[in-house]
Amino acid sequence: MELGGKKVVVVGMARSGVAALRLLREKGASVRAVDEKPMGEMSGVTVEPQTEAAFRDADLVVISPGVPADLDLLNGVRARGVPVIGELELAAPFLQGHTIGITGSNGKTTTTALTGHILEQSGIACQVGGNIGKPPASMVETSRPDQWNVLELSSFQLETIATFRAHVAVCLNVTPDHLDRHHTFDNYAAAKRRVFETQQAGDFAVLNADDPTCVAYAACARGQLHWFSLDRSVAPGAWLDNGTIRMDGERLLEAREIPLRGRHNVENTLAASIAARLAGAGLPQIAAAIRTFPGVEHRLEFVREIGGVAYYNDSKATNVDATLKAIDAFPGGLWIILGGKDKGSDYTVLREPLRAKARAALLIGAAAPKIAAQLGEDAGPLLQCGTLAAALEEAHRSAEPGDTVLLAPACASFDQFENFEQRGRVFKELVGKLAEGNR
Repeated sequence: MELGGKKVVVVGMARSGVAALRLLREKGASVRAVDEKPMGEMSGVTVEPQTEAAFRDADLVVISPGVPADLDLLNGVRARGVPVIGELELAAPFLQGHTIGITGSNGKTTTTALTGHILEQSGIACQVGGNIGKPPASMVETSRPDQWNVLELSSFQLETIATFRAHVAVCLNVTPDHLDRHHTFDNYAAAKRRVFETQQAGDFAVLNADDPTCVAYAACARGQLHWFSLDRSVAPGAWLDNGTIRMDGERLLEAREIPLRGRHNVENTLAASIAARLAGAGLPQIAAAIRTFPGVEHRLEFVREIGGVAYYNDSKATNVDATLKAIDAFPGGLWIILGGKDKGSDYTVLREPLRAKARAALLIGAAAPKIAAQLGEDAGPLLQCGTLAAALEEAHRSAEPGDTVLLAPACASFDQFENFEQRGRVFKELVGKLAEGNR
């Protein structure tokens, strides 16, 4: 991609937008920064309002993942023949080395981090980023021909790719999410599918044999198929066999050796193991690395125990399916904190699991009335708490030894927090204060 002298508009000045801006300037482009919120100067560039005038003479438009690709302003730009791409697509031609791209509705962060951990522990050069940590544009400078780029990829990043190529593409699962952005499940699934459609012969597609949407992706995959399953043997691939994880018929390790809670994390481990093996890791190295994986912040993260009550932070559970997986990871006695910014989700599927395992659901944020209406009285006690602090105070007051307080909101965080990370950090800080008051 030749960028020297081109007039490029970058839309959205969050982390990915800033990374795109810096890469474009390094490549000699004339850059204009645009955001829907007035921001003044950033990285030496004045951030302009998001108006038609800001796009008047653009040769190229680069959008951050948080910017909807179907904005009327962007459709007008496309109508003039101006390309509109995402930050991932911008970075792709300049990212040296091979790439592992990991997507899915749930488990992306854990699987990406685990894949990177396995490669590092196996002595295979890699860097980890994408939707986790560093944006792809920020990884260009540190990329090398002899290393792997392990990328967590969201539907927001994938919906705008055309030439980005994942040499190993992984899809963990596809369940309804971000319907406020993609409008329909088919649109959302199509965005995920793009990671396979842009592969080439000789690449690898790693798919969940237990997920019908993933199975359907096989028809468009250009790479060699590898499968993973919790329910049956697959070939080539990895599966769970009566508590033993096997890869292509060989024993890898026992599922009980995985230092992560929940059946879904066995699934994540299967996917990461295949990706790492395709990148050159051996089975003994993979098994040893899995045993030492520390987990991911905000993903079923044990915070502490207070008076015999355990507190877990799963702030990354930003959709209903992730919350179902979190509930499944515990035997019962849950005080579960639900709510935040609704994403067009159906909360009725939480009714039975809550009735079976929860002492109460503590509802917070803008989505609380909708969640209460959809769950109804059959789900068990629903307590309107409003804020995270109030929910924790209620749980601390009411929980008994052996119970678990679980933040697994099933919603985005943007009604009360900047992002799920801040929500998780605040949860941990509040739990810390409860522990101090309990001394």
